[in-house]
Amino acid sequence: MTLYPRRDRTRGARVAAPDGRLQGLECNVAGSVRSLAFLDRRAFLTGAVSGLAVSAGAAVAAPGDGAPFGAPAEWRQGYESSGRLSVPRSVTPILSQQTVAATEQAIGQYQAIAQRGGWQGVQGGAALKVGSRSPAVQALRQRLIAGGDLDAAAGGSQVFDSYVEAAVKRFQARHGLSPTGVVAQQTFAALNVPVGVRLRQLETNLVRLRSYSGNLGARHVTANIPAATVETVENGQVATHHMAGVGKIDRQSPVMQAKVLDINFNPFWTVPASIIRKDLIPKMQADPNYLTENKIRIYNKSGQEVAPTQVNWNSMEATNYMFRQDPGGDVNSLGFVRINIANPHGVYMHDTPSKGIFGDDFRFVSSGCMRVQNVRDYVAWLLKDNPGWDRDKIDAAINSGQRVDVKLTQAVPVYWVYITAWATPDGLVQFRDDIYQRDGISGAVASANAQPFSGGYRPPQGQATQAAEDE
Repeated sequence: MTLYPRRDRTRGARVAAPDGRLQGLECNVAGSVRSLAFLDRRAFLTGAVSGLAVSAGAAVAAPGDGAPFGAPAEWRQGYESSGRLSVPRSVTPILSQQTVAATEQAIGQYQAIAQRGGWQGVQGGAALKVGSRSPAVQALRQRLIAGGDLDAAAGGSQVFDSYVEAAVKRFQARHGLSPTGVVAQQTFAALNVPVGVRLRQLETNLVRLRSYSGNLGARHVTANIPAATVETVENGQVATHHMAGVGKIDRQSPVMQAKVLDINFNPFWTVPASIIRKDLIPKMQADPNYLTENKIRIYNKSGQEVAPTQVNWNSMEATNYMFRQDPGGDVNSLGFVRINIANPHGVYMHDTPSKGIFGDDFRFVSSGCMRVQNVRDYVAWLLKDNPGWDRDKIDAAINSGQRVDVKLTQAVPVYWVYITAWATPDGLVQFRDDIYQRDGISGAVASANAQPFSGGYRPPQGQATQAAEDE
């Protein structure tokens, strides 16, 4: 059990909630999962947004070679006016024949890049941004050109200008990094992943995509775990898109096919036994008021409430009791809504009191369940076929503070998938971290702790970092 720290947006640091309330308890995945060392965001490259156009024609224009810094230049393409510079959100479902076909095409494009010698890495070190001038910027230009983010006319200037910034933002977006336009540690690491690794990712994930080639249902939900995103699909197009918080490395969200059956408004939350052992007992040892402050009650096997002082927190005695958190979206770990899914893993989807995680690049924060951004919109889509359950009624049910259960008139199929690379029909190629190490590219996917150098990617020497609190 851990605190949901809030994100200090000014400094980017994680800080605990000042009131000390419990904001991060989650359900746990029943059954065995591979136990992996918990690594923080720096140990992985991310992926959560959209892709890359591999053709140079879709890339960013830049000044011609040899133009002196500050001198006038003729630009091949209008950067501000080009709609192709942005990374649009695709309406094509990730599980679709269109995605399969686009990914097949992307494999051919990346094979061609590899045959041309791939791309060279970019020397790490000081951050690169607008105004920087160094040989590293020249290498950065060449790397962005090779991958298709920057036009071939960009040449070899050592000046980091607004055109390079736009190309960097595009590159960051398709790798799930915040599009800041600044090349720092995580972006250096992503730049230095060899083309061969990216090609193998595409080939591996094409097999996964093809396995979902059947009829998935006219209305269904796809949750992509590595991307930490959820999309609702209706009549072959994405209807709504949601960021998500998914399972930590040592408490993984399962790959599964199931159905959404019903929804609980203002739910209680019963603490799973694994979280009692791993989180709750240590928290109570550190702070005897923890349960009281977070509105978690203890019940014995007879259903009688037990005071926290009656439990020996220096032992495993607590596992003999039931722990239940009171409803309330401001404190309850499930927020205002729980979406129940029929599955053998004991996981579900739900709201969260700490919305700040949805703005993070690294959203592998739960104990197996999935937290959904803009959950009211998601629920409204799920209840679309339930007469009378429009957005106003949903808001009223939440605002009542009372437990309300609604069974879906028609169960909605839901697919929790593991896709780390794919392409869309507009030619954008997207990559996500192999966060659970399931792609079989043993250690090849770059880590932000890697040591980039001009000749390519140098993998880390087996080092792991100690993560801060997961939530």
